[in-house]
Amino acid sequence: MITILSQPPSFCASLPLHCASKNRRSNREKLRKQKLFFENRKTAFSSYPKSTPTPLFIHHKPLSQTKLQALDAVIKDLEISIQNGITIEVEIFASLLETCFQLRAIDLGIKLHSLIPRDLLRKNVGVSSKLLRLYASFGLVDDAHELFDQMPKRNKFAFPWNSLISGYSELGRYEDAIALYFQMEEEGIEPDQFTYPRVLKACARMGSIRVGEAVHRDAVRFGFGYDMFVHNALVDMYAKCGDIVKARRVFDKIACKDLISWNSMLTGYIRHGLLVEALDIFRGIIRNGFQPDSVALSAVLTKARLRIGVQIHGWVVRHGVEWNLSVANSLIAIYSNNGKLDQARWLFNHMPERDVVCWNTIISVHCNDPEVLTYFEQLERDDVLPDNVTFVSLLSACAHQGLVKDGERLFSIMREKYGIRPIVEHYACMANLYGRAGLIDKAYAMIINKMEFVAGPTVWGALLYACYLHENVEIGEIAAHKLFELEPDNEHNFELMLKIYRKAGRFKDVEMVEKMMADRGLEFYTTNTS
Repeated sequence: MITILSQPPSFCASLPLHCASKNRRSNREKLRKQKLFFENRKTAFSSYPKSTPTPLFIHHKPLSQTKLQALDAVIKDLEISIQNGITIEVEIFASLLETCFQLRAIDLGIKLHSLIPRDLLRKNVGVSSKLLRLYASFGLVDDAHELFDQMPKRNKFAFPWNSLISGYSELGRYEDAIALYFQMEEEGIEPDQFTYPRVLKACARMGSIRVGEAVHRDAVRFGFGYDMFVHNALVDMYAKCGDIVKARRVFDKIACKDLISWNSMLTGYIRHGLLVEALDIFRGIIRNGFQPDSVALSAVLTKARLRIGVQIHGWVVRHGVEWNLSVANSLIAIYSNNGKLDQARWLFNHMPERDVVCWNTIISVHCNDPEVLTYFEQLERDDVLPDNVTFVSLLSACAHQGLVKDGERLFSIMREKYGIRPIVEHYACMANLYGRAGLIDKAYAMIINKMEFVAGPTVWGALLYACYLHENVEIGEIAAHKLFELEPDNEHNFELMLKIYRKAGRFKDVEMVEKMMADRGLEFYTTNTS
């Protein structure tokens, strides 16, 4: 009930003015009554209940906070609201899950999952689908599949199936992705235009052209035979599966090609070593009004001759994209691979920003230059974190230059300072480092006693080559027999052992190795040993 409060009465107007003392008493009485009136008014308003703020905005944060901080604050307020018995609408959960996905906030998504009532997840396919997509996009496919198995109406929408297929494919579990597609078909779920690109991507990664062709037929049967996204995925799939002719056939059928269409065909030709055709596609990109992106430019630069590379360099300078990291790295590589180290260094020194790939590129091209260690010191001064590739390049450079002490130091700080566990390439570099320096016994001891895993062909191959250089027959035989088991059809290993035996004058052993090669159908050149 709202009380209408009247204005305070005007006492002065109703009383006659007889004397000053009466006026003073009248004024005091007037002030007393006005004070009483305002106190009553204050009491009246205080009787109304205080307004309650909206639960999600109880602790309003200033605009200076990041989006992740704001999302975290909202989820905390949501948690408090739930603890206070407030029912949260489904749309709020769905909206916050979408935000977690867009901001790549998996930790907050997991926290939000704990706040969603279980019966809501079982009943509402929209909320459970968004949560499934979040988990699958972060590689948590087991959690995603558990949600998938509990979904009540998964046979009505392709969305959860697409998310799970994509999750398996991104993790490299291509067989699971394809199996899920065929399960989808068995359960009568109709695919959409987002299903086929995901499945075809898995087929491309597996190199399974027969499955890819079957998926292609399904796409046509369900009316997606002319969908541009499906066509782009088909071009990529056929190119990666080895059928570049069919990839081009699909490409030519695309009525309105976008940049992805052109890039897919371009990288397909590059992958097959068809540089002339790739350059024709590159020119087609420009003729059709597209500006080649870093994918197209880097793809061409990796295979182009220096003359073509210089022309492309001029084009990227005119269009202001020479400092794109991917393009700049490719330009450094093409100049250095053609012996133009001055141009490569100039590009590197003038780059406004550098990532670890830039440093790896410039270090790798200086494998025969003592300055390579200077670049690593500069990398450390710039607080750039080296990775596995960085140390492969550094250790390889030390091996080529005979820098044994530096190589040992780098191998040590890789583990102790940067916490990088050695992989097979690092051990192969160390075997090469010791072997080229004539420290064959030290290389062999490292392989036998210090490696955390069984040595593969790369490591044994480095040791065998070192034995060939330094005519070490005993350890060479050990390395060769390991390689004969691991790579029974690799002629190079047998040829190195033949050379070792010939240098040592052990011609009966030469005949034995030649017979082994003949038995395995390998070609070899006989020499006159008499």
